[in-house]
Amino acid sequence: MAISPKARPYLLIVVIALVIAGVVVARLPGGTARTTGEAAPEASATTTPAGVPGVGGDGAGDAYYPQDGNTGYDVDQYDVAISYDPAKKVLDGKATITAKATEDLSRFNLDLHKLTVSEVRVGDQTAKFSQEGDHELVITPASTLPKDRSFTVVVTYGGEPQAFEDKALGTSGWQISASGGAFAAGEPHSATAWFPANDTPRDKAKFKVAARVPNGWSVISNGREDGSSTADGWTTFKWTEDTPLATYLATVAIDKWKFERSQLPDGTKVVDAYAPGAEGKKNEQKRLPEILAFLSEKFGPYPFDEAGGIYLSDDIGFSLETQTRPIYAQWADLETVVHENAHQWFGDSVSVRDWADICLNECFASYAQWLWAEAKEGANLDDRYRSEVEKRKDSAQYWGRKLYDMGRGNEFRGVYDKGILALHALRRQVGDQAFDQVLKGWTSAHQGGNGTWPEFEQHVEKVSGQDLEGFFAAWFRGDQRPSDEYLLPGTLRR
Repeated sequence: MAISPKARPYLLIVVIALVIAGVVVARLPGGTARTTGEAAPEASATTTPAGVPGVGGDGAGDAYYPQDGNTGYDVDQYDVAISYDPAKKVLDGKATITAKATEDLSRFNLDLHKLTVSEVRVGDQTAKFSQEGDHELVITPASTLPKDRSFTVVVTYGGEPQAFEDKALGTSGWQISASGGAFAAGEPHSATAWFPANDTPRDKAKFKVAARVPNGWSVISNGREDGSSTADGWTTFKWTEDTPLATYLATVAIDKWKFERSQLPDGTKVVDAYAPGAEGKKNEQKRLPEILAFLSEKFGPYPFDEAGGIYLSDDIGFSLETQTRPIYAQWADLETVVHENAHQWFGDSVSVRDWADICLNECFASYAQWLWAEAKEGANLDDRYRSEVEKRKDSAQYWGRKLYDMGRGNEFRGVYDKGILALHALRRQVGDQAFDQVLKGWTSAHQGGNGTWPEFEQHVEKVSGQDLEGFFAAWFRGDQRPSDEYLLPGTLRR
C-alpha cells in the first residue's frame, strides 16, 4: 500500500493524538445476535478459545487484531456471486466457500461486516447461524464436520455495504466512487465488507467472482478475465484468481471502465481499467512491462499469471496492491506503480503472517522505488541516504518509529521512509551480492505462502554469514537513532 502524500502528516498527527490521549483502539464487544432455525436471545460477541474440541476459534491469533480470522478450518476457494445496483447502493450476494476442517467442528465462524445473512447451508443441509458482535458469523452445521474432511459453505446475504472506519488507519473497504459506482480496497480490512471470509492473511485461498450490474456499468477484479453475459438489462462479469490470495488483496470495482488489454513479452495477459476522468494515467501504466521486467531482475520471476492496474478518479488516501491488479488513487504517479507492483512479490506472493510483520511488505515496496531511481534515473543512493540521515539526525519522532512489532495502529508510520533507509543500510552491511541473494531467496522460498520478520532476519544472517543481531535491533526493533556502527556501514562511511 502506498499512502497519499497528503495523508501521511495526518496519519502521524492522529497516532500522536491517540497516544497523548491515552486512547487504546480496540474491538469492543457488542451488537445483537440473529439466529435462524430457533429463537435466540440477543448476544454479544465472545472470544472462543482456539483448540476447544469441536469448536473453531473466533480469532486467528494476531495480537493486533485478535478477532480477525478464525480457526478450525482452512479455506481452499471463495466463489462469490454478487448483484449490485449503483443507483440503490444495495448488494445481494451468495458466497460458496470450499474449506477443509483442521479439527472436528461442531461450530465455526466466518467474518462478515454489517451485511445481513438470510441463509447458510453446509454441504446439502441447512445450518443454524447467528450474527454476533460487529463481524462474527457463527455457523452450526447439522452434523459435526470431521477433521481433514473438505466441506462447502453457502452463505446468502445482502444489504448496503459499509466502509471500515479506523481512527488510526482511516477509511477502507467498500467505498462509493466519484462516478457513483463502487470499489472495495483497504488494509488490513476490506474483503468482509462485501463477502464472508476467514479474514486473516494466514489463510490464503483461490478467488472467483461473478458480479452482476446494470447494463452500462462494468466490473474489474483480480486475476483472469472469464467473460461476461447479458440478460434482462443486467450484465454479469466473471473473474478468477487461481493463485491463493490473502483476503484483503481481493477487490471488485464497479464503474464505467475504459478497458485496455495487452500482454507482456512472456505472454502474461494484462488488463488495465480506467474510470471516467482517469484516462490521463495511461502514461504511467504503459511502462508496466518495463517495471515488471525490472522487478523480476531484482526479486525473481513475476509470481502470477495475470497483471494490470485499476485506476480510480477518486482522491482516496492510499493506493493498494490488490493481487495481480493494483488499485490506484487519483494522485498515483510512476513511483506508486513501481511500489504497488513490487508488492506482488513482497506482500501478495509472500504475505505477512501477522500485521506486526508489515515491514516485509511496505519497507521492500518502498525501497523498490529507490532501486528504480538508481537503475533508471542514475540516482546515487548513498548520497540520497546520507542526505536523509542528515535531515533527520535530531528528530526523535522520526527515529522513534519501530519497523517491527510497532503496535496496533502504528503499522504504517515508519515503513515508507525510515524503512527505506533501514534496507539501504542493510544492503551496505551485507554487500550487493548477498543482498541480491537475500531478496530472490526470500521470495522463492516463501512463494505462495507467508513469512515473519524473525524468519527474515534468520534468512539474511544465513545468506550473509554475518551475526546481525545488533543491526536488526538498532534499525528494526529499536526506537532510537542507530549508532554510527549501524547507521553508516560499508560505503556509507566516508
